[in-house]
Amino acid sequence: MQGGSSGIGYGLKYQARCIADVKADTDHTSFITGTLSLKEENEVHLIRLSSGGTELICEGLFSHPNEIWDLASCPYDQRIFSTVFSSGESYGAAVWQIPELYGQLNSPQLERIAVLDAHACKIKCVLWWPSGRHDKLVSIDDENLFLWSLDSSRKASQVISKESAGMLHYLSGGAWDPHDVNAVASTCEWSIQFWDLRTMKKTNSIEHAHVRNADYDTKKKHILVTAEDESGICIWDLRMPKVPIKELPGHTHWTWTVKCNPEYGLILVLSLSLTYTQTLIYEIWKTRYLYSSSGLA
Repeated sequence: MQGGSSGIGYGLKYQARCIADVKADTDHTSFITGTLSLKEENEVHLIRLSSGGTELICEGLFSHPNEIWDLASCPYDQRIFSTVFSSGESYGAAVWQIPELYGQLNSPQLERIAVLDAHACKIKCVLWWPSGRHDKLVSIDDENLFLWSLDSSRKASQVISKESAGMLHYLSGGAWDPHDVNAVASTCEWSIQFWDLRTMKKTNSIEHAHVRNADYDTKKKHILVTAEDESGICIWDLRMPKVPIKELPGHTHWTWTVKCNPEYGLILVLSLSLTYTQTLIYEIWKTRYLYSSSGLA
């Protein structure tokens, strides 16, 4: 397997720690990101990769009332997304809709569709059903996984089931397997855990330190990409989970989020510069997986 990198920059007014691809936008390569300002009004940016692939262009800018700690896009409607946010010491999660006239001046504000309010612990992330129109969501807090049903027309959500990760595990995030809709991976400080949503039970785990975020490769089964504190990015073949099949070094800062492009062999990475200006850096990694008769080469 070979890999190389090229960076495309996009500046934000405030610090940010989350980004998501807009899966339902089949005509463009689009992303949304949200800011994390304690004192200022936070923002959600709708960003599109130019046709030449040389720059990221802002297609919409919307105010958000709280600090955004996680953000995920709906797979069947490009105007719908979820956020996990904080207000002082409390954390919450909600589903939002972008107004239709976002490209014009004086656009209306984001519309809140539903609130995911069953969590007693600090919420980490919200996961959407991987593809197609479906009403299921998964939300993860420090200690638990929740499976929800969402009715966007009635602006309502309901918990279907929940499960605890155990007292020794403090969850930090997760990813839904696009090749197996009953499988979800969750991350914590010292491991990656795999869950079966039919039973809400853990099926396997990978012991690996300092994993912050994970995403499945939508084109290739068994491939999981993780963002980590020190080593940057690791690529895993879940059939051989003892060690990563590839590490992508080169980051001078911790990597917070990693996303796989749904159509091409690209990995989008968000890293945070710990300088005074709090620069947000996006990097696109080009990857190619080579297979032989004996497995992954």
